[in-house]
Amino acid sequence: MVLKELMLGNEAIARGAYEAGVTVVSSYPGTPSTEITECIAKKYDEIYSEWAPNEKVALEVAIGAAMGGARSMTAMKHVGLNVAADPLFTASYTGINGGLLIVVADDPGMHSSQNEQDSRHYARAAKLPMLEPADSQECKDFVKIAYEISEEFDTPVLIRLSTRISHSLSPVEPGERVDYQLKEYQKDIGKNVMMPGMARKRHLIIEDRLDNLKRFAEESSLNQIFWGDRKIGVISSGIAYQYAREAFGNVSFLKLGMVYPLPEKLIRDFAAEVETLYVVEELEPFLEEQIKALGIEVIGKELLPVTGELNSRIIRERLLGEEAESEVIGVEDVPGRPPVMCPGCPHRATFHVLRKLKLTVVGDIGCYTLGALPPVSAMDICVCMGASIGIAHGMEKARGRDFSGKTVAVIGDSTFIHSGITGLIDIVYNKGTSTVIILDNSITGMTGHQENPTTGYTIKGEVTKQVDLVKLGEAIGIERIKVVDPFNLRKLEQVIKEEVSVDEPSLIIAQRPCALLKKANYSGYAIIDKELCRNCKQCVSIACPAIVDKGDQIEIDDALCNGCMLCAEKCPFDAIAKVGGSDE
Repeated sequence: MVLKELMLGNEAIARGAYEAGVTVVSSYPGTPSTEITECIAKKYDEIYSEWAPNEKVALEVAIGAAMGGARSMTAMKHVGLNVAADPLFTASYTGINGGLLIVVADDPGMHSSQNEQDSRHYARAAKLPMLEPADSQECKDFVKIAYEISEEFDTPVLIRLSTRISHSLSPVEPGERVDYQLKEYQKDIGKNVMMPGMARKRHLIIEDRLDNLKRFAEESSLNQIFWGDRKIGVISSGIAYQYAREAFGNVSFLKLGMVYPLPEKLIRDFAAEVETLYVVEELEPFLEEQIKALGIEVIGKELLPVTGELNSRIIRERLLGEEAESEVIGVEDVPGRPPVMCPGCPHRATFHVLRKLKLTVVGDIGCYTLGALPPVSAMDICVCMGASIGIAHGMEKARGRDFSGKTVAVIGDSTFIHSGITGLIDIVYNKGTSTVIILDNSITGMTGHQENPTTGYTIKGEVTKQVDLVKLGEAIGIERIKVVDPFNLRKLEQVIKEEVSVDEPSLIIAQRPCALLKKANYSGYAIIDKELCRNCKQCVSIACPAIVDKGDQIEIDDALCNGCMLCAEKCPFDAIAKVGGSDE
């Protein structure tokens, strides 16, 4: 008897890759998908795994491995699929050799994302099959099925997760790893070189493949009917299926494990057997619109929201007209707790200076995006990964040098590697004068401390070549490059003032490790000498959550303080000292 294990959906995806005989996994970290590749790196040495500089490169590596005859995989969050869209669409044309799986984790409710996006549309646009598991067991099983589909139909396959599937625990029955043998690589220009003449022929093949996949969907066990009371029928998939089962109880369900292409005959047959038909899905009416196009009457998004996550309470209220009690008790008595930068975070010092200088700050995606929120309130704009540099350059070209002299772009070290380098090249090449600040905290912090090309370590902690940001800036053509410790507030302010005033592009590297890394070397905690304190509140201005303004006095919460001593740097009366640890 095989014992079941509790696994996160992401862990189960990793287990599925192991059991399917996957050889290569290349990804870029992005919540809620990050743990998939981390788990592979930690548990499954049989699989080569890596962090790529961005999702486009990760998918290209996976495509190369698949064309080379191996089973390969890449995992990313929904906005990462935007970055990888270019190779995604053309890989649909070329097909694969070994199986190729793209796992994309959507984030309904935007728990950790800058937009809400339904990745099912990518499957339809790229004409690729997409599977959507509803629990951890299906996560594992669907990975193995996806590789079979990939190789049978010569196609990349998408698996769509959501935050609740990725990060929920449910039982999984582990299996054995298959002995997958690499397929022979054969040169085939007509299939693998997508020049217009070849691509036109391949497009016809894709249409035939899609027809074959539709026939497969009709018979596949991925799509299941569970008969109950036939007065109500529900079509659903993924986590929405779990919510619907809880809300509706003993009615009839068509659970779609393959959400593209749809099994049209199966849907028609199911609809004919029920009196009232609902479609329950999160975000866009992706299933609903296709079912309505078949001439089938359904109830869906006219009652259910197209934003945020669903839950059983929303379904009961909106579809069944039931008054459901709130699942959150006493919520009106809970004060709001917006996210803040950690005590000791090096970004806090940089934003403190930028706010003091009253500069327009074009920001980027990372922990430092929190610099936009009160009480820091130092960031003006944030769009997507790597956009800060290009946006600052565009603002300069629109409004002139006077505006540029009061504007900086800030970007993290990992994000700069991901998609910021080309923006910096654009500034130099097109004679811009913008100042760019790389917030180098020596890690990919936002997604949980993953290594990146600037840290000098691989995903497995192996020593590797480290990108030198100074030399990279010089190679691009930046002649003014300054490296400064952001906790040296006076020096940082001086450097920023100098660089925004010059009529040429400049690069500032604000370099200090993330406070949560061991090499940050923080210890002890700070205390305030009440005899010396004048209640000037300069220490409060750095917006550290460990510093508490009591009105008539300032206190430091020693449970939160990590002894970084940035507050002491601000105190004009030397009233703050460290207790315990090193004074360095």
